[in-house]
Amino acid sequence: MTPEGRVKLKVKTFLNSFASSGIWYFMPPASGYGRAGIPDIVGCYRRHFFAIECKAKKQQPTALQLRELEKIEHAFGRTWVVSSDTLDAFQMSFKDWCNKVDGYTYEQEAST
Repeated sequence: MTPEGRVKLKVKTFLNSFASSGIWYFMPPASGYGRAGIPDIVGCYRRHFFAIECKAKKQQPTALQLRELEKIEHAFGRTWVVSSDTLDAFQMSFKDWCNKVDGYTYEQEAST
């Protein structure tokens, strides 16, 4: 397994721990038929979209990947770039984000 593959596996294992609390995610296949730059993992947690780009230890997202992540953020989705070095920080950030989502109500959305 590649270093990036190990990061993806750890992220998937972590996301699976939320399976009973309303999370859905998938990994779009990397093929010539898809849209270039799409993050490795896309999903939804209680009506809130998220995307995760996984990288090996010192790699950075490409310009195309960064553009897609920025578009997702602009559409009010939440994004992360995760490597083996940042896995613990990602897990804490994701849990914090889920806690904020859990405090969110439809009424808050309707009143804006």
